[in-house]
Amino acid sequence: MVKIDDLNESVLKALDFFSKNRPPIFDLKKFNLPFVVGSGNAYNTGLILFSDKAAIFADESNFKNIIKSYDPIIKKGLIKDAIVISASGEKDSVWEVELARKYGLKATLLTCSANSSAAKVANKVFVYRKIAEPYTYNVSTYLGMILSATRENPAQIKKLVQSLRLPKNFSKYRSYSFVLPDRFGNICPMLDIKKSELFGSHLSLRAFPEGHARHAKFVIPTEKELVMSIGVKNKYFGHPKHRWDVALPASASFGLVLCLTYYLVGKIQESKPPYFKKNIEAYCQDYGPKAYGKKEKFDLIVPGN
Repeated sequence: MVKIDDLNESVLKALDFFSKNRPPIFDLKKFNLPFVVGSGNAYNTGLILFSDKAAIFADESNFKNIIKSYDPIIKKGLIKDAIVISASGEKDSVWEVELARKYGLKATLLTCSANSSAAKVANKVFVYRKIAEPYTYNVSTYLGMILSATRENPAQIKKLVQSLRLPKNFSKYRSYSFVLPDRFGNICPMLDIKKSELFGSHLSLRAFPEGHARHAKFVIPTEKELVMSIGVKNKYFGHPKHRWDVALPASASFGLVLCLTYYLVGKIQESKPPYFKKNIEAYCQDYGPKAYGKKEKFDLIVPGN
């Protein structure tokens, strides 16, 4: 049987890799009000990369309508770029690049696949290296892109992540929640995706920026839930005896917060029955590719490059 790492193991391996293989520098200053397009965590990565800049965000379901609505502004030359994010450079990213170019935009692709279909039609391609990882994990794929913009030190991130000391009863909880500073709120959807991938309906895993947490997300405190506040002093959310505050350095950026939270999700995964490991092979071989209309099986361990 193929060995499948827990998510925390993949985080540490990715940080080791990027300590030796720094991602290319992605200079956000070169883009003025671009379209930023991606699917799933590629979309969330776009939100992270351009969190401090004006941009128009779209995904595979609404890009056609959004770009059409901006056509008069494009024709005036006020919007000149589209940035398409796709680890594989396949699937929806191909028509997204083609559509951007059809509207006269310069299409820049961020991908881990230099020879992908989208790379062949893009105006400019940023190629990121990645390591082999279990299907769906995509730690190194998007972490490399984030580090290329934030320019954080992977070795320092690893040191901080490994300094965490989990509560003694960490593995006993049936529910876990993250509360993040509002600045890092765009990481919350990525954690929600990991909940679906790794635990399905077996375990509750929630994530909110602090501002959202105030909106009745913790009406029902319970001793069965651990509320983990990352860089936030938690005085109100969850059962008073079942809160854990994790401090962040003042210099913290998205790479650190993503790795730290993914690492904790992996420690939860490690402490529970192997829901993901028992089911991912059947998914990759059968109903996963069939849902896309494909006969070819998905790779259980997605190769690095």
